Amino acid sequence: MKIDNFFTELKRRNVLRMAGLYLVGAWLVVQVAGTVMPMFGAPEWLPRTIVVLLAIGFVPAMIFSWVFELTPQGLKREDDVAPEQSITPQTGRRMDRMIIVVLVLALGYFAFDKFVLAPRREAALVASAVPNESKASVINAKSIAVLPFENLSSDKENAYFTDGVQDEILTDLAKIADLKVISRTSVMQYKSGAPRNLREIGQQLGVAHVVEGSVQRTANKVRVIAQLIDARTDAHLWAQTYDRDLADVFAIQSEIAKAIADQLQAKLSPNEKKAIEQPPTTDLAAFDLYSRAKSLLLTAGFSATSEPDLRKAIELLDEAVKRDPSFFDAYCQLAYAHEYLYGVRGSDHTPARLALAEAALQAATRLRPDAAETHLARAQYLYHGLRDYAGALAELEIARRALPNDPRLFALTGFILRRRGQQEEGLRNLRRAVELDPRNFDILQQIALSYQYLGRYAESIAALDRTLAIVPDNAETRANRDLWYMCWKGDTRPLRQTIDVILAQGPGAIVSAADIWFFCALAERDPAAAERALIALGDNPCWNNENPIILSHGFGEGLLARMTKDEARARTAFGAARAQQEKIVQAQPDYGPALCVLGLIDAALGRKDLALDEGRRAIALMPVEKDVTNGSRVLQYFAITAAWAGDKELALQQLETGLRAPNASQMLSYGALKLHPLWDPLRGDPRFEKIVASLAPK
Repeated sequence: MKIDNFFTELKRRNVLRMAGLYLVGAWLVVQVAGTVMPMFGAPEWLPRTIVVLLAIGFVPAMIFSWVFELTPQGLKREDDVAPEQSITPQTGRRMDRMIIVVLVLALGYFAFDKFVLAPRREAALVASAVPNESKASVINAKSIAVLPFENLSSDKENAYFTDGVQDEILTDLAKIADLKVISRTSVMQYKSGAPRNLREIGQQLGVAHVVEGSVQRTANKVRVIAQLIDARTDAHLWAQTYDRDLADVFAIQSEIAKAIADQLQAKLSPNEKKAIEQPPTTDLAAFDLYSRAKSLLLTAGFSATSEPDLRKAIELLDEAVKRDPSFFDAYCQLAYAHEYLYGVRGSDHTPARLALAEAALQAATRLRPDAAETHLARAQYLYHGLRDYAGALAELEIARRALPNDPRLFALTGFILRRRGQQEEGLRNLRRAVELDPRNFDILQQIALSYQYLGRYAESIAALDRTLAIVPDNAETRANRDLWYMCWKGDTRPLRQTIDVILAQGPGAIVSAADIWFFCALAERDPAAAERALIALGDNPCWNNENPIILSHGFGEGLLARMTKDEARARTAFGAARAQQEKIVQAQPDYGPALCVLGLIDAALGRKDLALDEGRRAIALMPVEKDVTNGSRVLQYFAITAAWAGDKELALQQLETGLRAPNASQMLSYGALKLHPLWDPLRGDPRFEKIVASLAPK
């Protein structure tokens, strides 16, 4: 049979119509089954089985349509039907109508699924990622939260002193293993002086008891009032007023801690009793400086504007240890502040900064070599400073014995495991830290970050929603939430709406989220908004959301100029950015992320060979095997460097390698690849477009 005759016969026998009807009908069945079956608890294999059976049934259906024909007398073999008995044309018209009906149903279902069911599924997925805090849980009878004390002193500058007194009582109680004590970061949100619903606070923090109090400092006298309350019943269990000389304030703190432990019938070991009775310092002025610095460190999250707070805290702590060279706790905090600048922000990853951290740690070690806090401080130094993960974990295990209620141990363990590539185990430790510090928005943000590293954006957004329930006015977190939605879905609208709301609050409201605004404006190709975002940034980086890859304000100006085809401005801006970045690299020559950024700038300036060499050296300095987080970033941003250097083959190869890295990057997300101008050199290449399409949300 000739091929033309064969297709004519296929049409005459309605085989092609049957194929169309079968395929459209099968698609509709699969879609409806995939939606309905989970609602009735159907096993996961059942929808897949339906797809397989429908695929297998296609060939028999086509053979059946070829062999048999519908006649007024029923189904007959095609060869047995006389021409005058054939009603094939009428059957074909009926099948056409059936195809139209099924197509209408399919299109209707598609629209219903896209605009009604899909948003509901997405919302359910996000909601399911949030721990259900409303579930009734057994609250430990020996759990307690020490709420901020009220400053009754006439001098309002004594507020930091009051915070310090409350924090020392909390710290003393936290040393008792028989108690569950909520960390200061969570309780500091319940400001003193405002009406408090203690039952609600107890439920939010998951504790049975709360401590309230006040401090009044006058000349050389101090009055401290403390009371223990059952948060479940509002019953006052214990209260005491202490009128003493100011020099006795630390003795008062330890007396309060021991009295509360006695009321809760908590077992107190000799070592715990000794630790509680040890005063932090004998110099009240040094204690004031320390309290101010600690408050700054507690609120310095991973925002673009936190560095001035870190540097101010270092100044205050330097003054504190200068006044009292035996101030052990101040040295521990000082070491942490230096390490944070060196290893977390990466803005001062210099030998000099690391040496300052080591000097503070050595001072603390000389004062109390066997203290749990010393082991914690050493663990922080080994992690942030030396990336000695095994050594840091060993120190944390020692510290855990005497610091049972310190969330920092679990948080740091989570960070270490995350950098080793043990993401799930790291998440478990971060969740344990949140149990002890349930309203610590920094740890909740880190949990969100862990999910984002895994590319699990629904769970990232859910964790940020939980954070926003605690700090609803935090502009950076609100913007981050919708930035991650954009990375996930490739949709800038929610982010732009959030930015508009923040901007409406006043010119200063957007500062902490100005880099995200700039990112959004570039993604939307809105140069006017991008210019406004650059102005709002001031001297802050234009991209700070993927530490330690920090792109300067000057780099942002060059990027915007190149997007708008203003090549003269672009070269000037990139040139200035390079001079600034070169100084950073000279100060920290062995730091891969800084060299990675320099390579990206050189690529923008057309220095291809130099840029590629710098990118490769950056990867060698910061391999994934050494540091999963930073190593992944250097590897991934090298794809952008190669693209800007004009080496498409290398860029595409590096992009695929970066997508396989153990830690997902926002810049390699579907939304960024689809929209951001950093990827413009690859746009239009079929291989690049195929990669982008493959990342689209299913």
